[in-house]
Amino acid sequence: MRLKICGLTAVAALALSGCTKPGASPNAGFVQTLPEEIIAMAGPNQDLNAVRVRDDGCLWYRHQGPVETTMLPLRTGEGRPICTRTAGS
Repeated sequence: MRLKICGLTAVAALALSGCTKPGASPNAGFVQTLPEEIIAMAGPNQDLNAVRVRDDGCLWYRHQGPVETTMLPLRTGEGRPICTRTAGS
C-alpha cells in the first residue's frame, strides 16, 4: 500500500511540474503597463495586473478562481472583447 501511495505522489508531482517552465517568473509574458484607454474600457472584476496580448490581437487576463487559474478574454463593461486590431486584419 505504501508503494502505491508513493508512486501516485511521484506521478502527481511529475504531472504538475510540467505546468510551468523551470525558473520562469510568474508574471512573464504579461503587459507591464496598460494604456489608460484600455483601463477605462475594461469592465469590473478583471485582473488588469496580469494581461497578455494573444496572437489574434485580443487581450486576455489571468483569472484566479477558487479551484484553478485560467486566462480569460479581457472585456469591456458591455461584454465586448478588447482587441488591438479588428477581426480579419
